[in-house]
Amino acid sequence: MADSFQAVQDYCWERGWTDGLPVVPPTEQLVLEMLAAYKGDPAKSLGVMQPRNARVTLEKLAINAVMAGCLPEHFPVVVAAVRAALHEEFNLAGNAATTGGAAQVVIVNGPIAQQLGINGDAACFGPGFRANAAIGRALRLVIRNLGGLVPGEMDKATQATPGRYSFCFSENEGRSPWEPRHQELGYPASASTVTVVAIRSVHPVMETTVATGIEVMRTVIGTMKAVGVSSYYQLGTGAQIVLVLCPEHAADIAGSGLSKADVREFIYQNARMPLHQLKGLAHYGNRNWPAWIDETDPETLVPIVRAAEDIVVVVAGGDGRHSAWLAGWGVTRLVTEEIILPG
Repeated sequence: MADSFQAVQDYCWERGWTDGLPVVPPTEQLVLEMLAAYKGDPAKSLGVMQPRNARVTLEKLAINAVMAGCLPEHFPVVVAAVRAALHEEFNLAGNAATTGGAAQVVIVNGPIAQQLGINGDAACFGPGFRANAAIGRALRLVIRNLGGLVPGEMDKATQATPGRYSFCFSENEGRSPWEPRHQELGYPASASTVTVVAIRSVHPVMETTVATGIEVMRTVIGTMKAVGVSSYYQLGTGAQIVLVLCPEHAADIAGSGLSKADVREFIYQNARMPLHQLKGLAHYGNRNWPAWIDETDPETLVPIVRAAEDIVVVVAGGDGRHSAWLAGWGVTRLVTEEIILPG
């Protein structure tokens, strides 16, 4: 092809290798520099990505990371995110092909977040931060180019979501009143991890009025108890939720004496819908309720998840008293992987 930036864009577009945005030309030199940041054999395979059944090598990951705009120091995070997405329980082919248009979200914990400038403070879900944008986009380009999940082909999303361009943020560990997620899971404070979760949607929660953390939690739960929330119908396959509390809400809740475990239990016990409000609506035809849901009693209270452990609590964002909960896609389990740095 012609040695020009535009020619590369046209070439990649014609072959379906881009998300519609310009890509960085994956020259041999840039790919080699990306691989050098991980110091692995370029031919090493991390596994096979469905539905195309493509072998996922470090070289192919490096090519897509370059195209996404990653710096070499971002590459270990990309590798860890892809390793997490390849776990069987994550069910990548399902959540990337679904008509529900799930987004694959990367949540980063540990010292690497600050080292790379992965934003977990103000505007952490949005644009303006190179590491967030490039790492999240790299995972999506890998899913598209290796997994074959191209819209209108294997990607069957009815409407999809902007989160399918890129969705990556870190936990705001410095402003959290609790231990960060990676330490909850038993990793040392010095370790860094990625958690990959497939979500249907982001539900914002604004609470600027109440005086206590318990009242904040009641507002959060009020946004969860709604007709049409698919999580209520998918207990059998383990639908999960990620609650992302802003620092001010987290401080209020901790000030009311609640730990992260208490928050999970509070949601599990209180975010419940009576069966008669769910029956015959929304995802009812595809429900997969466990046997302990009594379908003969219209007043049976159906929880939004099957157990408190299916709720992940992280602190992220800046000031302003806006939080959010991320509704997990119904047939997936989130996965956490440690980020392995070269050494």
